[in-house]
Amino acid sequence: MSETLPGPAALRTDSMPAWTQHRYGEADTVSLENIEVPAPRRGQVLLRLRATGLNNGDIRVMRGEPLLVRFAFGLRRPRQSVRGMDAAATVVALGEGVSGLAVGDEVVGELPAGGGLARYAVCPASRLVARPAALDPVIAATLPVAAGTAWQALELGGVTDAAVPGAAPQRVLVIGASGGVGTFAVQLAAGRGAEVWALCGDRNRALVEGLGASRTFDYRAVQPGSPEIGEGRFDTVLDIAGTAPLRELQRLVRDGGRVVLVSGEGGRVLGPIGRIAGASVRSIGSRRPLRPLAAVPKQDVLNQLVALAAAGSLRPVLERRYPFAEAGTALARVADGHVAGKVVVLAD
Repeated sequence: MSETLPGPAALRTDSMPAWTQHRYGEADTVSLENIEVPAPRRGQVLLRLRATGLNNGDIRVMRGEPLLVRFAFGLRRPRQSVRGMDAAATVVALGEGVSGLAVGDEVVGELPAGGGLARYAVCPASRLVARPAALDPVIAATLPVAAGTAWQALELGGVTDAAVPGAAPQRVLVIGASGGVGTFAVQLAAGRGAEVWALCGDRNRALVEGLGASRTFDYRAVQPGSPEIGEGRFDTVLDIAGTAPLRELQRLVRDGGRVVLVSGEGGRVLGPIGRIAGASVRSIGSRRPLRPLAAVPKQDVLNQLVALAAAGSLRPVLERRYPFAEAGTALARVADGHVAGKVVVLAD
């Protein structure tokens, strides 16, 4: 049965259920409330959510850590009180100046700062792409942040498609291969013809091998610097775990190879800033540069990812779908840091 949507005037005043937080903290600071339905501003559309994918970025904003992020998201509490950045949704209203989209369109995209764990959300039209009917909205909701980050990491790492004339097969190491970004990175690298090695938890090795990794290692027993990994064996290293010493990462790649820092651990205040600064210093004059990644929403990239997923060439690993009523539990699951693949919350 189709839903009867309120008109534009009602949308500005009607309330909706949303999982909100009024202070930084863990998942227990998030609770289900009724809040006002947002109205789309110029260049924005109003979306009726169908599925929302959760990411580590949602947890960082929820916690307000590192403290540096609070300058962007709110000093005392999150400026956007609703978590959830990845969305598959239906367009239900258009703001001024929006073209190329119409009410009723099925779309997927990344919501700025969040808003996905609610019935409705607003999003800049420039962040959205069409969702083909063949692509399940739950699968679509896993793509924007994690798959987009994996794609951009491979581009920054210089991993080219071996099918392109003149391109040579490459060997890629993915550190932290069983999470959301890692499971996409393994598939996308293998899809470009690369020989993929991976570090992940022992229980996830078969999963990662099924995604295209030719060799996997238990990260508890094998780390950069271990003889099983060796030195100078890789064209590109994607460091998603963010804990290995920079000097060990640099030793992994051949001259002319690259290490891409997808994430990084650090202090509670500055987070990975110190690691990024160290990478910059170590890269000066080096033939084995360390490149920090600052992934951003890119429509062209998301369009390609959606096409791959719709064709079955990209298969998101979905650990679990949570009903909307259990969104707080879903946030807690992502916050524990051991999700294999992705977690998605279904709209009510």
